[in-house]
Amino acid sequence: MLVLGGAAGAAALAGASAAAHADDRAAATGGGALDAVKAAASASGACMRLTTEQIEGPYYIDHELFRKDVTEDRTGIPLVLVLRAIDSATCKPLRDSAIEIWHCDASGVYSGYTQTGNGGGGGTPPGPPPSGPPTPPPGGGGGHQTPTDDLTWLRGIQMTDHQGFVTFRTVFPGWYTGRAVHVHTKVHTGGARTREGYSGGHTCHTGQFYFAEDVVRATEGIAPYSANTTARVTLDKDMLYPGTGTQGGLLTLVHDRRHIERGVIGSLTMAVDPAATHDGDGPPPGGPAPTAPPSPTA
Repeated sequence: MLVLGGAAGAAALAGASAAAHADDRAAATGGGALDAVKAAASASGACMRLTTEQIEGPYYIDHELFRKDVTEDRTGIPLVLVLRAIDSATCKPLRDSAIEIWHCDASGVYSGYTQTGNGGGGGTPPGPPPSGPPTPPPGGGGGHQTPTDDLTWLRGIQMTDHQGFVTFRTVFPGWYTGRAVHVHTKVHTGGARTREGYSGGHTCHTGQFYFAEDVVRATEGIAPYSANTTARVTLDKDMLYPGTGTQGGLLTLVHDRRHIERGVIGSLTMAVDPAATHDGDGPPPGGPAPTAPPSPTA
């Protein structure tokens, strides 16, 4: 059961806030909540500053799995991500572009890298053993690693609609050594969906989404997050979060404060330059690219 999420983009916050508080009281659920989030974001025609670029990190795999629900067999607090891409120069939505996400599960482990554990150099990988040799991914910033398995949970890509939106259903991420809780994203433009995946075009934005500290704290005592004994890095101590709110990838989140286990809706509008190329290969803002484990930097 999911409660209403916040609006995507700072200019939409006022309208979404009233709806969110009403839903906190009435425990409203269902598709109407998502419609309200999109309506609030669409109502704003304001331009935004370019969303901050981030490194790709060690755990990107170019699977191009076109799907709305990326959960597979992962357990955790339901999370719906309502994401929008707009042209930072024209303020118009990026239609027929692709938004991709990937993140770790509640125990801090990424699919494709289960033998790496949650960044502490050990741990028992969740799920079955590798089913075969993985396909090596392209290189990327952050000390990219070679996959250890062919698992695909919590990874997906979707084409944006005429208003620039995609919606993903997933689970709230956990944490691992060296990083605050986050979700990775890429925005691809200039290409098209084909039988082989997303063909042509280029990556115009590589970023990360972050979660407010009070919301993350609310997950700590709930299974399966409560079983994660890895020391958690707070948002203000994260090595990559730029501390700039929405522009830096901070999601707008609303949930039932008494029952976060019912679910969270997170939203963000990304202002990007569709003609630019930002594939995440370079160093993070403010310093050189970090290295690979034992302290992963994805």
